[in-house]
Amino acid sequence: MSKIESLEDFYREKFNWLPENLQEGIGHFNVFNLENHLGPNAVPVKYTRRDFYKVCLMRGRNIYHYADKSVEISGSTLMFFNPKVPYTWECLNDDGSGYFCIFTDAFFTEKIRGNLMDLPMFLPGGKPSFVLNADQDFQVSTLFRKMAEELDSDYVYKYDLIRNYVMELIHFALKIQPEETLYQHPDANSRITAVFTELLERQFPIETPQQRFTMRSATDFAQQLAVHVNHLNRAIKETTGKTTTMHIAERIVTEAKALLRHTDWNISEIGYCLGFEEAAHFNNYFKKHTRFNPSQFRNV
Repeated sequence: MSKIESLEDFYREKFNWLPENLQEGIGHFNVFNLENHLGPNAVPVKYTRRDFYKVCLMRGRNIYHYADKSVEISGSTLMFFNPKVPYTWECLNDDGSGYFCIFTDAFFTEKIRGNLMDLPMFLPGGKPSFVLNADQDFQVSTLFRKMAEELDSDYVYKYDLIRNYVMELIHFALKIQPEETLYQHPDANSRITAVFTELLERQFPIETPQQRFTMRSATDFAQQLAVHVNHLNRAIKETTGKTTTMHIAERIVTEAKALLRHTDWNISEIGYCLGFEEAAHFNNYFKKHTRFNPSQFRNV
């Protein structure tokens, strides 16, 4: 499999330019009209993981490949893709249409508590496809158009409003019966990765200064899963393209950012909750992964 596609890769391949607000560590959002990315001059979509989320309304006949699933769709379909799962899609007709938006995890976690990966359409093994009737297509299209209008506006709180529109899309989809024609071919590595992810996420969010994140190493998870640590590491690396340690570190940093943004706990308390006995160790760890120390990040 090719390397994980970053936001920078996406913009360079699709547009040969980078948005001014595309900066590391800052939440990013954009919305597009799908017709502009179809046709004979369109850049082929690679089967790979991305480091961003995508929500897509697709019309027409398409086949999409998502993890170990493949499904042909016809008509209007709302789909949710996340950074942990590789995907691609093939357009089977020339008159496809729709919309899609892309955003980073930080676009949400910098502003609100909670984890997008807890949502059913983003869970390991979850069903990301929702078939729409004509009325539902109209409602979803309206939300995408509202996103585009706000993105072009000068309203100072437009990104808060756009976040609400994305959440409205998510809840709209959750009220619809998921597409049942998906078929799965799970393997042992996928199952191990799914259980690892569940165990990792089960420790969050940190809600009180007394709560502690205790499973902090690959060995801790391997013992819980009753597998050798090398087997766990190989399974996760093969399934996600990242090491077990990277997944743990990313989740620790995500929770640290949320606690710094949304609580008045002192730095030592936050570090202790996340498993650091000394505040200095937490400071060094956070700076290594974000280029800011915790106090600087809190005051940005």
